[in-house]
Amino acid sequence: MAISKTARPRTATIPATMKAAAIDRFGPPSALKLHTLPTPKPGRGQVLVALHTAGVGIWDASIRDGSWRPNGRPKFPLVPGTDGAGTVAAKGPGVRRFRIGERVLANDSGCYAEYVALDADGVGRVPQRLDFKQAGAVATTGLTALQGIDALRLRRSQTVLIYGASGAVGTLAVQFAKAKRARVLATASGREAATLVRRLGADAVIDARSKSAVEQLRKLAPDGIDAALVLTGGDSLEGCLDLVRAGGRIAYPNGVEPEPRRRPKIRLFAYDGEAGPREFAQLARAIDGARLRVPIAAVYPLAQAAKAHARLERGHVVGRIELQIRRGQG
Repeated sequence: MAISKTARPRTATIPATMKAAAIDRFGPPSALKLHTLPTPKPGRGQVLVALHTAGVGIWDASIRDGSWRPNGRPKFPLVPGTDGAGTVAAKGPGVRRFRIGERVLANDSGCYAEYVALDADGVGRVPQRLDFKQAGAVATTGLTALQGIDALRLRRSQTVLIYGASGAVGTLAVQFAKAKRARVLATASGREAATLVRRLGADAVIDARSKSAVEQLRKLAPDGIDAALVLTGGDSLEGCLDLVRAGGRIAYPNGVEPEPRRRPKIRLFAYDGEAGPREFAQLARAIDGARLRVPIAAVYPLAQAAKAHARLERGHVVGRIELQIRRGQG
């Protein structure tokens, strides 16, 4: 059921069971199967979210194949999915921050499902300018992009390199950096990726796979660059980072491999995208301030989660892959 952004919603009946894309064992994309599972009930301090969309990220693939186990020993069937968007269907005791029917972002595990019960602190309100399609792909990536840009403490007219700008995090980071009036130099491989990154506001784009990548960057910033956000590894990465001037800053989310090496007189930050009421409020303000656009590379129905992961593993995804769980953009 689609819910308008302004109309007061009616409480919907919550079914006893739900559909979810889950795994019974770690494995390749084909391990993801459509399951019928009990609908979770929200406990104290939790909300039950009826999901409309869910983002598909490389971290989900790491959970699926067992290479990353954020919650320790897994319990099967295991439902992946670390972010999505939907409406509040029910609230547990002690939750006052949300209304039934309110549009929310989810940032926790278990989002490849029709319903997910989450701690209220892992849920944020959907910014007014986003529909469910965009919102479902923005929680994890938006928090990661914004907190990386904030760590760089960019000032107006400073030059920042965003290395890996065409991916799910990079496309948002470009826009957040431009909202700070920085000069954005970006790496993107291929014509489609480069065109997208320029359209999102990058002042110049170089192909990191080119043998001349470092020299191109040197010509674009002959006096050096002030800061860099590293979102992927690559053969030219260290050469590009050698152009960060003394006193500059380099930030990268944990999980980037290989990690950038340390350099004298340059501040290096590794970070995780954190979620909480304050962080979600900051993200909402930044989304509105940047007039954020969320590039969606492909949308699959929940029953085709395995195909979404297979596409993810083929690589070079420009933007974000998403699962559509319910109809209606809200």
